[in-house]
Amino acid sequence: MERLQKIIAQAGITSRRKAETMIQEGRVYVNGQQVKELGVKADIHQDEIMVDGVPLEKEEPVYYLLYKPAGVISSVDDEKGRRTVIDLVPPEKRVYPIGRLDSDTSGLIVLTNDGEFANILMHPKYKVRKTYIAKVQGMPLRESLKKLEKGILLEDGKTAPAKTKLIKTDNKKGSSVVEITIHEGRNRQVRRMFDAIDHPVLKLKRERYGILDLKGLNAGDWRELKPHEVKTLREMAAR
Repeated sequence: MERLQKIIAQAGITSRRKAETMIQEGRVYVNGQQVKELGVKADIHQDEIMVDGVPLEKEEPVYYLLYKPAGVISSVDDEKGRRTVIDLVPPEKRVYPIGRLDSDTSGLIVLTNDGEFANILMHPKYKVRKTYIAKVQGMPLRESLKKLEKGILLEDGKTAPAKTKLIKTDNKKGSSVVEITIHEGRNRQVRRMFDAIDHPVLKLKRERYGILDLKGLNAGDWRELKPHEVKTLREMAAR
């Protein structure tokens, strides 16, 4: 027996937090009875659980690591008909991306049908680190990068401290390559952080997500996460 919100999240419907809202809104039924309380438990194998009138079936969790190319949308579908990350992974399983990468940002993104796992990786309180390689305009001074390391004020609040490393500069092209590590996931955050120090991003790639990296993959490639990777990410968040 498990709490309904956990069962719904594990079935890949949504995150546990959003599942709680669905329950409170009366959108969940167990054995024909409407449930609005969060403490109710059920058995996915024995009880009939309906969410928005659709029977809930327990799916085996799957976890994909995808090297998203630039120009691909981090969404399940796109109203403009553009290619999405879902088009690049096996169609047999219903999965969705954990968080988002901008269309013009390439790099590592995880897709899963495990809502609870997705919530752990996305929630800033769990501080799962994300490392990006940014090609930026100009040559940022150490003082400018220190502003990012201390946290910089954006229109939606001050960012958490970041880690930065100047990898190289190109005087002829007037650009630099900077590695930056953050654990938040605000919309276009890295780009806005560099805008704030007057060094706009020209090209951006997410290289690492927690313990995961892109070794052995080319843009458009994917692989399944290994069981120990899933376990380690959960343990990292728990710490």
